[in-house]
Amino acid sequence: MRVYVPLTLPGLAEAHKTGELGTGPFVAYAVTPALREWYLSDDIEELEYAALNRAALASLRLLAADPGAVRRRVVVAVDVPDGAAAADPDRGLDPAALGEVRVTGTVALAKAASVHIDSGDAEEAVAAAAGALQAADGGDDDAQFVVDGAEDHELLWYATQEIPNLVGLGG
Repeated sequence: MRVYVPLTLPGLAEAHKTGELGTGPFVAYAVTPALREWYLSDDIEELEYAALNRAALASLRLLAADPGAVRRRVVVAVDVPDGAAAADPDRGLDPAALGEVRVTGTVALAKAASVHIDSGDAEEAVAAAAGALQAADGGDDDAQFVVDGAEDHELLWYATQEIPNLVGLGG
């Protein structure tokens, strides 16, 4: 199963240093039955893109909690055994939990398929979105507009061999 792990650049640097994305259980995003039902699509590429975007939003939440991190969303795509990731059936169609899975066990960074990171020109929009996230969660429409503005920036695709250069972006 392909899962999308939300990180920050310092989180990616730590994963690069330790060789592990996490020691489980940790939250990632994947094409779950609830995500399929919500997006009403059978196109696996569209569904994986939706899961990637859910992970990007989770990365934004990590950035909001870490004011010192470079304002770029980071998502690592990794394949895990099917039994290693499961959706919480109690969260069902909760929009906040769409695509969310819990990954058990240790996941080696070497298993990553790709890394997705904002370009430098997204930093201003991502910084504004991270700052507006709490107000958006509280129902502020103007703040939600700012958060949605970060989604206007596509995450760039990087091969895993580029991770050593990418962790340098956070320093």
